[in-house]
Amino acid sequence: MCRSIVRLRDHDQLAADDEIRAAALQFVRKISGYRVPSKRNEEAFERAVEEIAHSSRHLLEAVTRA
Repeated sequence: MCRSIVRLRDHDQLAADDEIRAAALQFVRKISGYRVPSKRNEEAFERAVEEIAHSSRHLLEAVTRA
């Protein structure tokens, strides 16, 4: 999909919040087709980034503990 998104799971430590948010931002940019959303779409764009970052953090915490 997006070659520049790096793997964030490391067996020794959790990814930093800024790394997770950057990956979520890349993902939302890719699927939305917007590098920078219009003012009209900005709220939905940012909400999607935050939701994906939040879900990603939970996933990484769960698989790191396993």
